[in-house]
Amino acid sequence: MADVRRAGVADAATVGALLHDFNTEFDTPTPGADVLAGRLRTLLAGDDLVALLHGDPPDGFAIVSFRPNVWFDAPVALLDELYVRPDLRGRRIGHALIEAVEALATARGGRIVEVNVDGEDTDARRFYAAHGYAFIEPGASEPSYYYAKEW
Repeated sequence: MADVRRAGVADAATVGALLHDFNTEFDTPTPGADVLAGRLRTLLAGDDLVALLHGDPPDGFAIVSFRPNVWFDAPVALLDELYVRPDLRGRRIGHALIEAVEALATARGGRIVEVNVDGEDTDARRFYAAHGYAFIEPGASEPSYYYAKEW
């Protein structure tokens, strides 16, 4: 994890650009790198949202949000985004980032990292499964589902 570091407010433009590239690659709406950077300047100044960067210059990132939860005595980590530049995939950069996310969650006393993955994104599903993530809760026989309502 030596190649992974926590992003600071000064990295907001870099993280915003990578996040914009991520959404653009997958044809997902994006407000643009500048808008994202503005939001990140505020969020990265706090401690509830953390961005981790891999490499110098950064070639991948993870964004993780921490929130309280009644079922755990420490914050639950939600992996909001994990991205590696397409030309560098397969070099274990994602592996380094997910390990860094888990280490960060552990350092905060956490015991769980949650991540939402699009059903058709078989590469991401395979990646998370290979790292021990499951879409079926321990002891359950049916998969978990993510529901959202936007307004």
